[in-house]
Amino acid sequence: MKLPRFEYASPTTVQEAVALLAASNGTAKPLAGGQSLVPILAFRLAAPSLLVDLRRIAGLDTIAIDDAGVHLGARVRWCDIEADARLATAHPLLAAAVTHVAHYAIRKRGTVGGSLAHADPAAELPGIAIACDAELTLVGPSGRRSVPAEAFFLGPLTTALAPDELITQIRLPPWPSARRWGFQEFARRRGDFALAGVAAFYDLDSAGHAANSHIGVIGVDDRPRRLTAAEAVLNGRTVDANAITATAEMAARIVDPPDDIHGTARYRRALLATLVERALTGAPAKA
Repeated sequence: MKLPRFEYASPTTVQEAVALLAASNGTAKPLAGGQSLVPILAFRLAAPSLLVDLRRIAGLDTIAIDDAGVHLGARVRWCDIEADARLATAHPLLAAAVTHVAHYAIRKRGTVGGSLAHADPAAELPGIAIACDAELTLVGPSGRRSVPAEAFFLGPLTTALAPDELITQIRLPPWPSARRWGFQEFARRRGDFALAGVAAFYDLDSAGHAANSHIGVIGVDDRPRRLTAAEAVLNGRTVDANAITATAEMAARIVDPPDDIHGTARYRRALLATLVERALTGAPAKA
């Protein structure tokens, strides 16, 4: 289908882009990679009056790593993350998850900010953001604000981002080198949206028991979720087969997956339990 009519602007600063969004009274859309937005326009599910292209704004396409963690600019592409060898140690969970994102052509254009703003419940980066206690930086007419990932995702394709705000960065907290982690997802075909996915990690306390465990899931609820009740089952225990099975069973009980053409809710719960088991079983080997 043909795209609807719209005006086009290509600002060179964040402030200019925000001013354009604010002047449109909610009828403008920012354009980063366009891998989600352009299909939506083609199907006439949105008809903005103005597209604000972010490609000429300097500084939004950088990856920085420091004592505060990993900082990803909003225009960082998936292929940029794949190509950055530092992330294999600075944040291996992120590096692993990105390899599951769509297909090569999408990873060449799709961006961090676009995925977060689109907020698909089955997308990998929102799941990583939730699992890792990420913090998003938003800029609007009133200035800059930081929003925890847990408060950013409100529902399917719905976020705390105001129509006149831009995502400029996401920060993932520092990653201890001894951390145990795992990422698992299942899709009908490689590159399709996941029917279920799990991003999990835990540390070990002085007694060798799991501590600070985090389990984020995608594809099994109306938004990415962190399963604190399942984490509580794992924390304080030796990570053996019994602990892993109990954690997986709890995870399956507390999610609320949809029934759709791809699978029933019962199927997705069972699938999630299997993925949690696989992620935790393989975690020690990845420390």
